[in-house]
Amino acid sequence: LSGTLAAGLMVAGMNAVAALVVGIAVGLGFGAANGFFVAYAGMPPIIVTLATMGIARGLALIYTGGYPIDGLPDWVGFFGSGKVLGVQAPVVIMLVIYAIAWVLLERMPFGRYVYAIGGNEQATRLSGVRVARVKLIVYMLAGLTSAFASIVLTARLMSGQPNAGIGFELDAIAAVVMGGTSISGGRGSIIGTLIGALLLGVLNNGLNMVGVNPYVQNVIKGGIILLAIYISRDRRK
Repeated sequence: LSGTLAAGLMVAGMNAVAALVVGIAVGLGFGAANGFFVAYAGMPPIIVTLATMGIARGLALIYTGGYPIDGLPDWVGFFGSGKVLGVQAPVVIMLVIYAIAWVLLERMPFGRYVYAIGGNEQATRLSGVRVARVKLIVYMLAGLTSAFASIVLTARLMSGQPNAGIGFELDAIAAVVMGGTSISGGRGSIIGTLIGALLLGVLNNGLNMVGVNPYVQNVIKGGIILLAIYISRDRRK
């Protein structure tokens, strides 16, 4: 939704920078809505995020009519295929976001609160931490980074694709679990997630290079997630 909206506004004549800001704001807004429903309304996170994912995808299809939006300014392509000192721009953006996430999680009280809530929410609340506010911020950050990803993907494709990103949620879960993060909460690291994402990327490329059927690839990814969760559960025991 963020990518198609930004692309559509650019093609409609809005300043490209302003259009990108609107697209990112939409991601932030959806993250804030998720955070409100989960943290303050007490709704189950998995249901809330699946529901808002469906809403966002539906709005993207309504906005585009199901067709790609092309005709973006040439300079926008820099975010998807440009280079900074010989390094691909998406890689640079990824590393910057990972660095910021590492600082937040490992060097600031906010990160300790996040781990504590995942480990024992009730004890964290009784310790005086504003759990609802921390959760809201977490969901807003998730929406923000999703919007950044959509802008990079839109720039890489040089078009707003309403169906872009379908199935990425499975890749995201697989990368995080492969990186050692506990699904039950309280344990994990941003460096592990980076390693998990790199491993998943190598796996995807390898499966494509050897000609594995895309449908079979989904089966393999699902199996990897189950195996990683089982290993994580065994380690906790």
